[in-house]
Amino acid sequence: MRREVIIIQFSKSTDYALHALMHLAYSERSHNIGIKELSAMLSVSESYLSKIMSKLRQDGIVHAVPGVKGGYELARPAGEITFLEVIQTIEGRQRMFDCSNVNSQQHQLLTEVKDDERIPNGPGKDECVVKKVMDGAEQHLHQYLKDHTIQTVLDAVAKNCHNKANKK
Repeated sequence: MRREVIIIQFSKSTDYALHALMHLAYSERSHNIGIKELSAMLSVSESYLSKIMSKLRQDGIVHAVPGVKGGYELARPAGEITFLEVIQTIEGRQRMFDCSNVNSQQHQLLTEVKDDERIPNGPGKDECVVKKVMDGAEQHLHQYLKDHTIQTVLDAVAKNCHNKANKK
């Protein structure tokens, strides 16, 4: 049995945003981290990271601290910042799947059923038969990303490090 891998691709910006938030949350300082230091940690240009951080600031995920010793800090506790929120801030809030075949001949044949043969809650003429499955998958993905916060990942890393230290 061949197992297929489905790839959902997020942009590099999302990757940098999530890692930047991890650094801000993990920082042992109770203060902010400057863009220069943050960009060096992530190996990304300051201007590119500044654009990402600006989006996170506009959505209330981080605060910008002005001044010479300014930078960024989390606007809320790490346990309140979900992966879904960060991804939607960077990627946008569009649907992952949009059925483009509703008017195709194949779709019309699939949904052409006599009234007496119609399956209760089955697809209608204007309903995409694939969309139902894709919407379900998207709902599961959204729930999974809502269930994971910046803090849950930090906790998992800390637990993993603790377990490795105990094995030595």
